[in-house]
Amino acid sequence: MAKPSVVRAAYWIETPYEPARAAEAMAGEQSTGTFIAVPGETDEVRERSAARIVSVRQSEVVRQPSLPGAATPIGHDGNYHRCEVVLEFPYANFGPSIPNLLATVAGNLYELQEFSGIRLMDLDLPDEFAAAYAGPKFGVAGTRRLAGVQDRPIIGTIVKPSVGLTIEELRAVVRGLAEAGLDFIKDDELNASPLFAPFEHKVKAVMEEIERASERTGRKTMYAFNITGEIDELKRRHDLVAESGGTCVMVSVQSIGLAGLAHLNRYSELPIHGHRNQWGMMTRCPMLGMSFTAYQKLCRLAGADHLHVNALNSKFYESNGSVIRSVQAIREPLLGGYEAMPVLSSGQSAAMVEDTYRELGTCDLLHVAGGGIMAHPDGPGAGVLSMKQAWEAAKLGVSAAAYAESHPELRRALEKFGGRQQGGK
Repeated sequence: MAKPSVVRAAYWIETPYEPARAAEAMAGEQSTGTFIAVPGETDEVRERSAARIVSVRQSEVVRQPSLPGAATPIGHDGNYHRCEVVLEFPYANFGPSIPNLLATVAGNLYELQEFSGIRLMDLDLPDEFAAAYAGPKFGVAGTRRLAGVQDRPIIGTIVKPSVGLTIEELRAVVRGLAEAGLDFIKDDELNASPLFAPFEHKVKAVMEEIERASERTGRKTMYAFNITGEIDELKRRHDLVAESGGTCVMVSVQSIGLAGLAHLNRYSELPIHGHRNQWGMMTRCPMLGMSFTAYQKLCRLAGADHLHVNALNSKFYESNGSVIRSVQAIREPLLGGYEAMPVLSSGQSAAMVEDTYRELGTCDLLHVAGGGIMAHPDGPGAGVLSMKQAWEAAKLGVSAAAYAESHPELRRALEKFGGRQQGGK
């Protein structure tokens, strides 16, 4: 007889209770148990639907709780145990449903008094999810085909200022960026459909400039339109982009939810650029929330073709080590496929490329530089060239400084941006 399917969830917990008791509280709360025995929780129900504790491994003991609100047992010795806990949940409890999966593996866990810290670290999903969720339709290969880029990262930028441009001002920015030779341009997450530049007008203006530039350059720049909005707006905006000749749509994943992302993916004819803004509030506290390893699996399952990971030496709090682990996680196989392209963004320029290639060891990236391209001393065209030259040097195993001696665009970029590395290791 085949073994019943399960979802395996790994957690990092902090508790003033004995770790085994805390694990039992987790398993019971998220399956058949409650705070007190009830008549309906029979042996048969537990056999069918109870979560199972796979392992509890204590790592360290601390003397101060990380989060408020934890109750302490009678006679508490002042210790808070940090542990790795792995639970298995019967797949039959929720079926092929990301919303109900999340209610199970996260749900009320974060509110239980037994914990002064809890974080979902990883998920191991059964193959049955692949029958319900198609995953990315384009991924790395499809995005490369549409962008016309094969042997290096796709070089992109963000429309700046992030928000505030009128339609005519936006036209001028897009015209300059498309003619500069960019592979990819994206809306900022702040800019979907402002009242002074409605979405419909934005699509018309942007695509007119993209097409005109294509006639002159011979290449059509991919533009990720921010279609984030209410559920009914997603399809309307997606369809308008597709009908207008666009080649990418962008959504803020936390704003529309994973169910909204999966809904979009069911009818999308374009790559979905997944922006993770608001992610910090879910993950920045190390004893709360969710790791990117778990999060990116759900995003890929729901259909994100591209997914932001911050970047090395960025302007945000995240360490370089965390970014490296995030890229590695996205590149790990999921359910036999479901490939997605990592998006490096935040404080990027040609000065960051050498470290990026050395640490990540791949060119299957969408490398987005806003100010690093638009604020290049010789203009956006030189900014684009500087990024391409930096990647050429990295792939050749030549230092950026040495390559810059014969490539003035790169030299000027290093002079302007070379002292701006900020990220930690």
